[in-house]
Amino acid sequence: MGQKVNPYGFRLGITTDWKSRWFEERHYKDFVVEDWKIRDYLMRQLEAAAVSRIEVERTRDRLRVDIHTARPGIVIGRRGAEADRLKKHLEEITGLQNRIQLNIQEIKQPELDAALIAQGICDQLVRRVAFRRAMKRAIQTVQKAGAQGIKVQCSGRLGGSEMSRKEQYREGRVPLHTLRADIDYGFREARTTSGRVGVKVWIYKGDILPYKVSIEDKITREAAMAVGETSGQSGPRRLITAGGGRRRAEGFSSEEEAAEEAAEEAAAAAVNGATAEAEVEAEVEAEGEEEVEAPVSDLLPQPTEPDDLERQLRQDEEMERQSRHEHHEAPHFRKESD
Repeated sequence: MGQKVNPYGFRLGITTDWKSRWFEERHYKDFVVEDWKIRDYLMRQLEAAAVSRIEVERTRDRLRVDIHTARPGIVIGRRGAEADRLKKHLEEITGLQNRIQLNIQEIKQPELDAALIAQGICDQLVRRVAFRRAMKRAIQTVQKAGAQGIKVQCSGRLGGSEMSRKEQYREGRVPLHTLRADIDYGFREARTTSGRVGVKVWIYKGDILPYKVSIEDKITREAAMAVGETSGQSGPRRLITAGGGRRRAEGFSSEEEAAEEAAEEAAAAAVNGATAEAEVEAEVEAEGEEEVEAPVSDLLPQPTEPDDLERQLRQDEEMERQSRHEHHEAPHFRKESD
């Protein structure tokens, strides 16, 4: 009783995939240390890039590093200068010259990534924001993004108190014992002036079915590894969320639905084309301008206008401030002088 297990390792091979994908018998410990050096270097260099996770995949003579980030522009740099610098240093760590593939993958919904939510809370704690306000704001952000449940826990000298303690909040369902549940887990540490504060975040996004990789997918990936190619990520997982509604039959039930689907595809193609043209024009304008470092915005959006949550948070902070001054310090007795 009371023994906790990591949600990622608990579902490894069932609903989650390995973050290091390679097999080696003779040089196993060397490769493990090398993977740790790669992740440690990239996380230290990309502290402001909102990096969620780093995956390493090896073949016989090549190395592939996947960086999942919410701000790919910071990782790539101007005209790819930052990516080239990182790649050059990785070659020095591994000793593989011109055999490292660096892939930067953008996270489309950072509000549903547990590691990024934990990092956002840590950034607020470093800026001396009240921990209850940071935790409740994170819960509100995740719920607005469409998650079915979230749990946040902070451990350490919260609020600069002398005694360390744990505080946690939960909203919705977080079924940690259900293997088919898609639980995203993230852990980060905030280096505050009073010590380190650990932040853990669990986000429940729905159930995954089927929750075992199909035989055809395994065969395809093993064949890619055998010929020396990287297998990459498996296919998109099938998410089943609550209240899904009526399923549509395969194919179109009428010609009107087919026409509507074609119209939607044409509109999406037009929007994508306009977006691509705008990106090209922005790149051309950026090349002529001088390099200016833009301030990095917070991962958690700030509320535009005060609402009920903000008023409640202010009241809680005021009550905590008053109670801390009343009961925090023990009475001091002065020795009477003769």
